[in-house]
Amino acid sequence: MSSSKPLTVDMPLDLPGPYDVGPEEAPWFLHAEPEEASPLPRAPAGGLIEAGEWRLAEAALAANLAALAFDAGRLAERLAGSGPGAVQRLAQDEAAALSWWTGDRIGAERLALWTSYRIGAAEEDGGAVIRTAWAARRLAAASPRGVRAAVADLLGAEGRGDLDLAEEVAAAIRGVEDMSAVTQGCALFHLWRSLDERQEHLRGLEAAVLGSRVAGQGRLPFLPLALTGFRALTASGRPEPRLRAWAQGAHGAVLAALMSLERLSGWRERAAAATADLSGRTPARLIAALAARPMLGAAEAEAETGASRAAVLRNLDLLVARGLVREVTGQGRFRIWATKM
Repeated sequence: MSSSKPLTVDMPLDLPGPYDVGPEEAPWFLHAEPEEASPLPRAPAGGLIEAGEWRLAEAALAANLAALAFDAGRLAERLAGSGPGAVQRLAQDEAAALSWWTGDRIGAERLALWTSYRIGAAEEDGGAVIRTAWAARRLAAASPRGVRAAVADLLGAEGRGDLDLAEEVAAAIRGVEDMSAVTQGCALFHLWRSLDERQEHLRGLEAAVLGSRVAGQGRLPFLPLALTGFRALTASGRPEPRLRAWAQGAHGAVLAALMSLERLSGWRERAAAATADLSGRTPARLIAALAARPMLGAAEAEAETGASRAAVLRNLDLLVARGLVREVTGQGRFRIWATKM
C-alpha cells in the first residue's frame, strides 16, 4: 500500500497569533488611558444654552419681564429704606422656603435655634439645617457682578473653589450674557441643576441660590423665588416655558416680600410708640434685631444689642407683655422670639 502524502497548508508566517499585540492595541494587562473629559458643564438635551432660543423667549415674555422689573425696583427701594436687617430677614425667609422645595423642610424656628444656639446639627437631619443656614448667608451677602464671579463666590474662591468649573460655567452661559439679569439667572439655574459634577443633594439648593443672586444683580442682592411656591423652580422644557415660570414665580415672591416689609414697617412704628416710655438703648436695639430676623434667640439678641443676657431677657419679657413679641418655643431654655404682627 502506498503511503499518503502529508497534508500541508501554506500559512503566512507574519499573521498575528491570538496573544500577539496589534500595532494599535495596548496589552490587556495594562490600564487603558482615561478618555479625555468632556467640557463642563454638560447641557441637557433640548439646547439649554442656545442663545437664539433664549433671545426669542425673552422677546416673547417682554411684558412679564417688565412687570417683574417694576416691582423688583419697588422692592429694592423698600429694602434700601429699611436697613440691612430687612435683607437678612428676607434671606432667611427665602432660605427656609427653598428648604421645603429641596426636601430639607427647615422652618424658621429650627433655623433660629441653629443660628442663635448652634442646636440641631447633631440630629439626623443636621446637614439640612446647616445647608439652609448657608443659603441664608449666601443670599444676604453682597453678590459680585458677573456669572464667573458669582460662581466662584458660591464655590468659595478663597483657595477652596473649583475655578475651572467657574470658567466653564461662565463660558457656557456666555451666549445670554447680553440679556437681562432675570434671563441669565434662569438659564444659570437650569444649567447648574444639570451638572452631575455637583452632589445631588446640593445641586438644587446651589442652583436656586446662584440663579437668584445673578437674577437680582440689577438692584437686589437676590431675586426672591420661593416665597409663594415653587413655580419658578420646577418648570421644564424649552427656554420659553422655563423663563415664563421663572418670571411669574419670582413676581409672586417679590409681591409677597413687599407685603411682608409693609407689615414689618407697621410693626416697627407700633413698637416704637409702645416703648417710647422706656429708657436706655436696649429696647430700640432689640426692636431692630427682631425686625432683622423672622425669629430671634437670646444669644443673637445679646450680640446684636450689646446688652447683658439678663437685660435682654427682661426687655423681651416686657415686649411680650406689651403685645409686640411672642415666644414660640414654650420652653424654659433655648427660647426663641418673633415679632407679633
